[in-house]
Amino acid sequence: MTGLAVAGYAWGIGNVTLEPFYGAAARSMSQSWHNFIFGAFDPWGTVTVDKLPGALWVQALSLRLFGFHLWAVALPQVVEGALTVLVLYRAVRRVAGAGAGLAAALVLAVSPVTILLDRGNISDSLLILLLVLAADATTKALATGRVGSLVIAGVWVGLAFQAKMLQAWLVVPALFGVYLVAAPAAALLRRLGHVALATVVMVLVSLSFMTAVTAVPAHDRPYVDGSCDNSIFSQVFLYNGLDRFAATRVHQQGCSPPTHFLVETAEVGASLGLGTSSIPPGWGRLLHGPFGRDDAWFLVPSVVAAAALLISRRRRPRTDALRAAALLWSGWLVLTWSFFSGGRYLNSYYLAALIPALAALCGLGAATAWRHRQAVATRLVVLLTVVASTVYALTLVPAAVGVRAWIIASVVIVAALAVGILGTSLRRRHASLWTITCGLGLAAVALVSSSAWASGSVVVTGLGPFDTPYQSPKITELSQGAPAYNRAVDWPLLVRFADASPPSVAADVLESSWLASEDIFATGHEFLPVGGFTGEVPTPSLPQLIHYVATGRVVAATAAVAPRSRNPDMIWIIEHCSKKTVGNTYYAFEGTTMQRYLCQRAEGQRAEPRERAEPTERAEKN
Repeated sequence: MTGLAVAGYAWGIGNVTLEPFYGAAARSMSQSWHNFIFGAFDPWGTVTVDKLPGALWVQALSLRLFGFHLWAVALPQVVEGALTVLVLYRAVRRVAGAGAGLAAALVLAVSPVTILLDRGNISDSLLILLLVLAADATTKALATGRVGSLVIAGVWVGLAFQAKMLQAWLVVPALFGVYLVAAPAAALLRRLGHVALATVVMVLVSLSFMTAVTAVPAHDRPYVDGSCDNSIFSQVFLYNGLDRFAATRVHQQGCSPPTHFLVETAEVGASLGLGTSSIPPGWGRLLHGPFGRDDAWFLVPSVVAAAALLISRRRRPRTDALRAAALLWSGWLVLTWSFFSGGRYLNSYYLAALIPALAALCGLGAATAWRHRQAVATRLVVLLTVVASTVYALTLVPAAVGVRAWIIASVVIVAALAVGILGTSLRRRHASLWTITCGLGLAAVALVSSSAWASGSVVVTGLGPFDTPYQSPKITELSQGAPAYNRAVDWPLLVRFADASPPSVAADVLESSWLASEDIFATGHEFLPVGGFTGEVPTPSLPQLIHYVATGRVVAATAAVAPRSRNPDMIWIIEHCSKKTVGNTYYAFEGTTMQRYLCQRAEGQRAEPRERAEPTERAEKN
């Protein structure tokens, strides 16, 4: 199963479409240990990435080891995804045997959203690996009652916090709650003490990096993006915390208004059907559309398995391992599903966090069904599950994208054969073991086939984390064609442009880290970002920018003039630097007109910046 997973994750790894913002940060972090430690976004280390840098540390180490290659950025996620398959196998095998572990590993390996995630450079790959390690440690603690295993689970969650912050804590009630219910320690107070100790360790590990950064004087580290007060606690608990839950974004005091072009870019992307952030919250949004095609292929069998296990084992002793495992993974699923259903902002690849729970429940259910395969009730439940799951899977496949008829036919035929054989076994008073085995085997193939076809389609078409299975060719062209064009045409121009400047001089000043990300990712050169990812945070400070200009470190900038930038730094540039009038200097970025400016040194000497050809090509694309 691990080999199957690696094949899907690593196919075409040398030409994958990566997220340039995280790619730029990983490249900048690989250039110095100072940048590495603090998670600096740009090579000069003026501002951090807008999240904790745990996952980017692994990517930066890969770049330091192998040099700058696209495959070197993507390789850590391939490894993390493969390790997740192995760890999930071990966690499920602990309570239900090797067969259950293999079934869970198979479901995880053929789930399209997992493949999409691990073909990119997104931090969720590391998050999921560490949380599955926490679940495995908790499962071991449930079997032994030893507090050490539960404490290790807390350590894994704390490390997962470095990768994706508060999302790592989502599954903690499921992990520690199940220990309180089902751990072999006889006294409830003793179990409470174990959970309290593990929680303290989890919190200490979670907050360790944040505390260390806070202890460093502000002038010795990059500005913390996502915060208006240079506080990493604001970044984590407001920008990446409360903002994810609130109906409207929480505005922090001290920030500038958001940039026009970022707002317009989001609106244009939504109108074209790009991304999933515009899908409104609601309990049903994960059941259909792009989200459904990502996560819901195994929803029916996993829910049936969870219900069957909890009902059939309700009279077992408190410490029953199989019921405890069902509670753990069901809790993981319910908590994560609820958060994603109600969250204000949701990227498609987030849903990969649901798949370990779905896979584990399917593995537990498959093993239980096999052990009780001669029971009529078992075969009836499996038959109904195949029917419901196949019908639901067919509703997930959009008619407009032209999925080949033989793919649909193969799913229906296998499901029909499974239902026919299982139905025949139910009509016979004493069905043969061969008939039952054949029916259950075909049922397993039927339950896996629809997801496997979806996964195969994303690998063949080279899709990545921001894509979904069976998306329209137009969206695929926009999500894959534009990055391919950038690598083939824009990147060589950017490299020549950036190499013409000494490392002590910024090749350009750009409003927002997001706008500078492609340039930094392509060149490894400083393109000074103003305002962080959203263009709102006060970095660099206006006195610092003026100092950069006075000392010749900044000689050129690109500012929005229509609508005019609202960032104080860019306003100063517009008012104090001169317009570049030679060549094609104006270009539109999603409805925003940008102007190139040249800035003079304090002593009155004119800095001579390089000609920049890149805006012309970018204007033609837009």
